[in-house]
Amino acid sequence: MKQFFKNLQSLHIKLVIIYVLLIIIGMQIIGLYFTNTLEKELIGNFQENIETQVSLIDTRINELHREYGDDSAQFQEEVQTLLADYGNRSEIEEIRYVNSDNVLIATSRISNELSVGTRIDAPLTEESISTGTRNEEIYVNVDQDNQRVWLLNQPVIQEGQILGAIYTSSNIEEVYKQLQAINNTFIIATMISLIITSILGIFISRTITRPITDMRNQALLMSEGDYTSRVKIYSSDEIGELAGSFNMLSKRVQEAQANTESEKKRLDSVITHMSDGIIATDRRGRIRVVNEMALDMIGATAENTRGEDMLAVLKLDDEMMLEEIQEMDESQLLFFNHDDEETTIRVNFSTIVKDTGFINGYIAVLHDVTEQERVDTERREFVANVSHELRTPLTSMRSYIEALQDGAWQNETLAPKFLGVTREETDRMIRLVEDLLQLSRMDNEAEELSKEIVDFNLFLNRIIDRFEMTHKDEVEFVRDIPDTAVFTEIAVDKMGQVLDNVISNAIKYSSKENKKVEFHVKQNRLYNRLTVRIKDNGLGIPASKVDRIFERFYRVDKGRARKMGGTGLGLAISKEIVEAHDGRIWANSVENHGTTIFINLPCETLEEADWDE
Repeated sequence: MKQFFKNLQSLHIKLVIIYVLLIIIGMQIIGLYFTNTLEKELIGNFQENIETQVSLIDTRINELHREYGDDSAQFQEEVQTLLADYGNRSEIEEIRYVNSDNVLIATSRISNELSVGTRIDAPLTEESISTGTRNEEIYVNVDQDNQRVWLLNQPVIQEGQILGAIYTSSNIEEVYKQLQAINNTFIIATMISLIITSILGIFISRTITRPITDMRNQALLMSEGDYTSRVKIYSSDEIGELAGSFNMLSKRVQEAQANTESEKKRLDSVITHMSDGIIATDRRGRIRVVNEMALDMIGATAENTRGEDMLAVLKLDDEMMLEEIQEMDESQLLFFNHDDEETTIRVNFSTIVKDTGFINGYIAVLHDVTEQERVDTERREFVANVSHELRTPLTSMRSYIEALQDGAWQNETLAPKFLGVTREETDRMIRLVEDLLQLSRMDNEAEELSKEIVDFNLFLNRIIDRFEMTHKDEVEFVRDIPDTAVFTEIAVDKMGQVLDNVISNAIKYSSKENKKVEFHVKQNRLYNRLTVRIKDNGLGIPASKVDRIFERFYRVDKGRARKMGGTGLGLAISKEIVEAHDGRIWANSVENHGTTIFINLPCETLEEADWDE
C-alpha cells in the first residue's frame, strides 16, 4: 500500500493525472456549453413552431367570431373543424378553445368531445382568461410514462374584449430524447478521448520525466561527491536545454569544488606564511587555528595552544572577558620576552557573526610592532637631540656674550675669538632650521620645482670642479663620465643641493688619509634613464643601517655627525628632491670599504643638434 501511494506521488503519474484532468475539465466545459445551447435551440424551435400554429388558430377564431358571432352552433362547429385540422399533427396532443365563461367550446381530442359545452376546471386556462395574458408550463405526465408535456394558454382578444383562450398540449419529450442521444454520444466520445489521451499522456510524460529522473540520480551522485557523470540529452527542447544546463552546472560545481580545495590549501598556506600572526577560535574562545608567525610572536608551540583559551595564551585573561571582544574597537599591546629581548605585539580582535546574529568564533590578528616602537623611540630621541643641538649653541653663545659684556670685548685677543665662535654656532642653528623648513615645505607641496633641460654630464662636471677647487689638496676625485651629452629635465638648484650633500658626505666620512671620491655616470637608452654612482673610501655603514640613512633625523654615528655639524636631514631632503624628479636614490655600503650612493633619473632622447637649436 505504501508503495502504491509512493508511486502516486511520482512526477510521471502526476503528469498523466494532470493531463487527463485537463482533458476531462475541458470536455465537460465544452459539453456543458454545447448541450445547454443545443437544448435552448431545440426547445425554442419547438415552442416557436407551436406558437406559430396557435397564432394562426387565434386569427381564424377571431374571423369566425365576427362571421358567426350570433350563431353559436355554427361557430362551435367551425371551431371544432379548425381544431381537428391542427390536432392531427404528431407533436400536438390536444387543442382546446374555452370561452370567457370557462366553457369548453371545441377540442381536438375525440375522448374529450363529451365535455364540450360544459364548464371545465383548468386553473392555467382560467388565469389566462382572467388576466388576458398567455402562460405556459412544462410538466411530467405520469399517465403517459412520465413524458414531458408543454402546456400553452393563449388568450383570444377582439377589440379589447377577451373572447376566450386557446389551450395547447404538446408532447416535448422527443426534444429531450434528442438531447439525451446527443449527450450519450458526447459521453462516449469523451471516454474514447480519455483513453487515447491517457495513452498519449503516458508516453509524453515519460519523455519529460526520463531526463528529470536522470538529473535526480545525477544530483544524488553529486551529493555524494561524484561530479564526473553527465545526464544524457534526449532532445533539443527546453528539457534538453535543462539537461545541458545541468551538465554544465555539474562541470562548474566540479571546477568550483576543485577551486575551493585549491583556495583552501592556498588560504592555509597564506595564513601559515603571512607576516602577521593569526589566531582563530570557536565561540567559547578555544583556539582552533594558529599560524607559525603567531606561535613565534608569543613563543609557544601548536601543541600547547590548540584547544586552549585564547585570552589565557595572550595573557589577557586577567584584564578582559571574552564577551568584551565584540564591543572592543581599540587594539591591545602585548609584551613578550624571548631570549632576553622584549617583543611588542599589537593585537586586534574581531568577531565572526552569522547572519542570524549568532557568534560563531573570534579572530585575533597579531602585528609585531617592535620595530615601529623602536623607530618611534629613535624619533623621540632625535627630538631630544635637536633640542640639545639648539640648546648647546645657545648656551655657548650666551656664555661668550656674557663674557663680552663683562669686559672681554676690550681684550683684543679674546674678543675676536669669542665673536667667531658665536657666529659659528649661529650658522649651525640656521642650517638646522633651514633644513627643517625645507622638509616642511616639501611635505606640504608648497615648494615648486622650476625644471629645465640640461646636459647632466656637464652639470655634474661643474659641481665636481667646484669641490676640486676647495679640496684639491686633500681629496682625489675620480671621474668616469662619458663625453657624450645626456640631457635631463631637472631643477638645477635643487639637484645641485642633492649632489652637494652627497659629495660633502662622501668627503666628510672618507678615511683621513688618501681620501678618494669616485663618480660614474651610465645611460640606459632602452628605458631613458641615467644612473649616477658616487663612491667614497670611508669606513662604510653597517648593513643593518644602510636602508635607514635616508630616514629623517637618522644619523649612523651621532657623536661624529654632531662634531661635523650634521643634523640627519641632508639625505632625507635629497630623497624628497630626487623623488620629486621621478627618480630614485639608494645606497650600498660595506664596512671598511666605503659607501656608494646611487641616483637614478629620467633622461631625454634629444640629439645635440636639437639641443643647439
